[in-house]
Amino acid sequence: MIIDTHTHYNDKKYEQDRKEVLLSLREAGVERVVNISASWKDLQDTLALTEEYPFVYGAVGLHPDHVGEMTEDRFERIRDYCRLSKVVAVGEIGLDYHWDVEPREVQKDWFKRQLELAIEEDMPVVIHSRDAAQDTFDMMKRVHAGTTGGIIHCYSGSVEMAREYVKLGYYLGIGGVVTFKNSRVLKEVVTEIPLEHLVLETDCPYLAPTPYRGKRNSSAYLPLIADQLARLKGMNRQEVEEVTYNNALAVYRMEV
Repeated sequence: MIIDTHTHYNDKKYEQDRKEVLLSLREAGVERVVNISASWKDLQDTLALTEEYPFVYGAVGLHPDHVGEMTEDRFERIRDYCRLSKVVAVGEIGLDYHWDVEPREVQKDWFKRQLELAIEEDMPVVIHSRDAAQDTFDMMKRVHAGTTGGIIHCYSGSVEMAREYVKLGYYLGIGGVVTFKNSRVLKEVVTEIPLEHLVLETDCPYLAPTPYRGKRNSSAYLPLIADQLARLKGMNRQEVEEVTYNNALAVYRMEV
């Protein structure tokens, strides 16, 4: 079985067939999915999905592009949501210097505060980092390392930085990008980092693996990612699925 550690099934791209897509996942070997919040609306949608589907879990937090939506009241409501039984992480939180939707100092402030919230509520974190690798790592090491653990979502950094994250106790989220022809560095990361520190994710509806690149993604495509990891690791797909499944259970503290 497989756990998709990072999804966005509340996205409008699933408006026409969300229920059908979700209910079909078990046929593809996907046992559970974790829907990740980005905006405040996403957060509310995520909570609704966790209530509707037994196999959907949630992460709550505001993405760096959406921290302008944060207020003190909402921050405290996120704290309350962390205590819900099917909320398993704070996320996705972090830094995004690609779009720079919000000022970098504002991003850093809410990133730090949400990391501290995760520590206070004893929740793992899901980290977004785009074009901000060193600042993200520095914040993680200074504020969060050695506490509640978490996942570096859609890992895109160097092998050296990957090793440092692993030393600090984090898992690396590996998705469809690893199947792309131009993903040389990520393939090196997967080859060098022990499987015990990797988890499978899709970021669906985004980043569909080859041969579906550019199309709407689905957790049903996770076996393609597992196949690629198996090739890079010189093992069979069943081993990859078993280890990454247990990794997901561990990081999100889910019961079997």
